[in-house]
Order: sequence, then C-alpha cells, then structure tokens
Amino acid sequence: MVNTTAAFLSFFATTTAVVDTVSNTLFGNASDVVTVSPPHAISPAPFGYKAGSAESVSNMKDKIKHVVWLLLENRSFDNILGGVHRPGLDNPANMGDTCNPVDVSDPTGQKLCTRPRDFDSIIHDPGHSIASNCFQFYGQSSPDNAAIQSGELVATNQGFIEKQIQAHVNKTGITAERAAAEVMGYYSEEEVPTMAKLVDEFLTFNYWFSCIPGVPHKPQSRLRGFRNIRRPRQKRQGLQYIRVAFHEHLRGSERARHIVAQLRRLEQRVWGYQLGNLSPDALFYSWTEKHAKKNVVPIENFFQDAYLGLLPQLSYLNPSCCHENTNSMHPNGNVSYGQLFVKQIYDAIRQGPLWDQTLFVLTYDESGGFYDHVPSPLAVRTGINDTYTDHTHHYTFHFDRYGGRTPTWLVSPYVPKAHIENYGTNPVTGNAEPYSATSVLKTLGLLWDIDDFTERVENSPSFDHLIGPKMRTDAPEIFPVPKPFPNDV
Repeated sequence: MVNTTAAFLSFFATTTAVVDTVSNTLFGNASDVVTVSPPHAISPAPFGYKAGSAESVSNMKDKIKHVVWLLLENRSFDNILGGVHRPGLDNPANMGDTCNPVDVSDPTGQKLCTRPRDFDSIIHDPGHSIASNCFQFYGQSSPDNAAIQSGELVATNQGFIEKQIQAHVNKTGITAERAAAEVMGYYSEEEVPTMAKLVDEFLTFNYWFSCIPGVPHKPQSRLRGFRNIRRPRQKRQGLQYIRVAFHEHLRGSERARHIVAQLRRLEQRVWGYQLGNLSPDALFYSWTEKHAKKNVVPIENFFQDAYLGLLPQLSYLNPSCCHENTNSMHPNGNVSYGQLFVKQIYDAIRQGPLWDQTLFVLTYDESGGFYDHVPSPLAVRTGINDTYTDHTHHYTFHFDRYGGRTPTWLVSPYVPKAHIENYGTNPVTGNAEPYSATSVLKTLGLLWDIDDFTERVENSPSFDHLIGPKMRTDAPEIFPVPKPFPNDV
C-alpha cells in the first residue's frame, strides 16, 4: 500500500478549514473506539507440556542446542502488527481502531485514532523515558505509585498524542495530525511482509511486555534483568553478535557467587559479533569488558558460523541504531531495513546445518513511545531496593510494573505453526502472567541449569513448553524480501 499520510499532512499545513473533516477521514472519530481487554488466562499448552515441568524441560534440552537472540528496538505490538489480519491477534485489524485525545485534560475535545498509515522512517522519535511512558499510560508524568498498586489509578494509554506534541512542538511545530500519524499509525501487511510471515509460520506472543516503562539505563539491560551497568562512554552504533555475561548485577552475595560459577561453565560457548568502532552492548558490563573482550567479534562471523554449522550455545545479536540507514527499527531507522536484517538472519539459520537444533528468539527492547491499546500490567519488583528517580519530574519508579507491549516471536522447527500465545504461567504463584523479556532469562536458566537472577526472573513465565517433540518440515527455506516505502518527510 502506498503511504499517503505525508501528502495529507502537507495539505493540513496550508488548508485549515477542512482539517477536522480530513482528520476524521484519516484517523476516525471517538465513536470508532473499541475497548479491548486481554484475556487474563493461561494459554492452552500446544503440546500438552506444563511449563517448567521435568518432561517439558527435558524435551527442550533434547531439541534445542543453540539459541539465537535478536533484539530490535522501540516499536509497539500495535505499531508493527496492527494491520496484520490473522485470527487471534489482539490488534486493530481484528479488534477495531482506538483513539487518543489531543489534550488529556479535555477528554471531550478533539480525538484522533489509529489507522493503517505509517512511515518507513519517522522524523520525530517518540518520547520513551519513564516520565514519557507514565504520561502516555496514565496521562501524567508523576503518577501516584500507591494508587497504581492498589488499582485506584489504572493505565488507559490515552496520552500518546499529547506527549508526542509536547516532545516536538517547540522544535518543529508538529501538528496534532502529524503526531497522531507518527505514534498512532500502524503498518499494513504489504509494508511488513517479513513480520507477517513470522506470524504465519511460527509462534507469536500476544502479550509480551517490556520489563520496565522507560529507559533509565541502557535499554538492553532491562531485557537481561539488570540495572547496575556502566553508563555508556559513547552512543552505541553498529551490528553485533555478542557473548552475553550476566555477572555484574549479582556480585557479592552467596547466590551471586553460585550463579557466576554456573555462568562460567558457559563462558566459551556463548559468542558474539560487532560491526563498527563504537562500544557494543556487551562492553557496557565491566566484567565482560575485563574478561570477555575476545567474545565480541564482527557480525559477518555470525553468518559464517550459521552457514557452516559453528553456532555457539547462545548468540546475542544487536542491529545498528538509531539514525538513518540503520536497521534496529528505532527511529530514525527504517522498518524495511530491520525486516531485511531479520530475513538475513532467518535465511542463514534455516539454510545452515543447525536449523534442527536452533531456537531463534526475536523481540524488541521496548515499545519506544508508540501507541498500543493494551495497558501494561503490574509486575513483581526486580529487587527490594531497586528504584530510579527522575528528578526533573520528581518521580521515583520502583520497578514494579511492565512497560509497553512489544512484538515477539519464537522461530524453530519445533514450535507450532501460526500459533498465537497469550498469557503464560507464573511459576511461583501458578497464576496467569504476561510474558516479558525476563521470560528469556527464565527459559535459558531451565535450558542450561542456571538459577534465577532476580525475583522478577523467578516469577517470569518460561516458554519451554512451546517447544514440541517433533520437528516440522514445512518451514520456508527463505523469507520474502521487504521493500522500502515512503518516509516521514
């Protein structure tokens, strides 16, 4: 589908008399709102395994010898998959469009809605700090934490348009219509063929959330379950495939020493790669920088290893970020470039000799300030003393709720085809629990006999039970080539 939003926005800039009429055509009216509540129920196990059970873990250990973990950046579930018409997806294509007020203090005023119109690359990076996420979710930058925990204050996800205007109006004079197009728009199937193909062929999580609502430290640290990392000396750039080390957060305790001993058994079986001369993610951890620099090597090595059957146990891949001609999908990078990177990775694994032993986990670090209609749930606190204070907004976050919903897939010949996974099981309480980035840590811990790093990981649902006993033979040999489409100009 040809993206015509930019042309309409140019029209808005010169013709004010018809703005309301055209914006209703593009973005809909408040009457279009469809309220959707996620099914807080554990998904039926596709193979009959109970998550975390001895039988399920034994099957996973038998089938999966290599894990490839790709972390894309800053996109919400609705933004990427909003226009994909597939049964079971909780998205606008299936559930209908939803709206945001232009001014959260005036809920009866102008509202603009989600629509299948978006840009390959947008100019205005949405706010995605903790304060920004608070405003987007709760309509205020410093919400009452006690009221959130008690249920008196609930997320409504009504502040996305106003926050986008706040972030950019003084810089560029952004209009409400442009702000809505940037943060409320979503992609058609024609624009995201690679991601739609993942839905058709493998396993998609409906309710997978970022571990925190914002970026207090390096974004990837929350995916790994940590906060205490060195601040970057310079902004990350370039592709990498890294040997991950988890030691720093846990240093000092008996539990820490035990886990470090477990991890060191894996040290030579977890490899990584980098392109460019800026600091890769792995080296934001001082332990890794001191002891495992040799584990960070060029991205080309990943493709060589995949095709030659030399993959290590864990391959952690970071795409380039965060400007034009980068492929993490983080603005101002192109979504089409990110899809091409996904295709290249899939094709290399699929055509290599280790396809029948590999699990490819594809996820995003956070929702990045893009709208999603599903509110973020509360979460088990990462640690009793974990806090982060935003002094500008006089707000302290306690790491006790999730961030935005993000697209996530499991790719393997052992996952069910076209499966949509909803809620998992909290292994401590037995209750339904949304999946999150720490579900990766929980599952890798089961796969490699590593204890839980934090209370959050301990309470995270694993996905070992989604690995089946028999290998599928119908997975495509190669993925489709995505095509670039109009940018935000």
